[in-house]
Amino acid sequence: MRYVVGAIGDSLTDTKSHGGLYLEVLREKCPKSTFLGFGKGGNMVNMMRKRFLRDVYGEGIDEARPKLTHVIILGGLGDILSNETAHRTAKKIGADISIMVGWAHERGAKAYVLKLPPWGKMNAFNAERGAMTRELNAWVDAEVKAARIDGTFDTRSVLACGNEDIPCEGNAWKDGIHWSEKGQRAVGSALHAALFSDCE
Repeated sequence: MRYVVGAIGDSLTDTKSHGGLYLEVLREKCPKSTFLGFGKGGNMVNMMRKRFLRDVYGEGIDEARPKLTHVIILGGLGDILSNETAHRTAKKIGADISIMVGWAHERGAKAYVLKLPPWGKMNAFNAERGAMTRELNAWVDAEVKAARIDGTFDTRSVLACGNEDIPCEGNAWKDGIHWSEKGQRAVGSALHAALFSDCE
């Protein structure tokens, strides 16, 4: 299978913010497939929604995109960190993700929404934000079960150790939220095995 994938996200997907290495791993493992990264550091999911058609599909600009087979969406941590200042909630995050999933479906692509990773070592993490993270991840599972989202991958399965909120030693930077090279490569390899193992 030759995949053509557009991945939208925040700093975890943005090469300018030392993210996006998980896509490079997929490129290495799937040399005849295409993995395009559209990460932007600091983005909340509503910001991703506003730029989704322009960046992922090139609509409204003179920069054509190849026909995508799949879209990957990874976002929500910026929203959760802005739960007090921007009044973001898991419900609002889910609504914005659903709009992007719908746009992908309308354009003939399947949508994979990745679950949020462990980030409990960050100073800004607290019980309320941890609960929001788990609520959003549970929502993704429910949407996949209802066939409204085509698939998911639980980043915690390769990044966390025992406690789903805490990344394993060496998988995250000292800030406790961004993935180290080891963490990025672990996610890329696991994504390949879970979702793109039949790639060319």
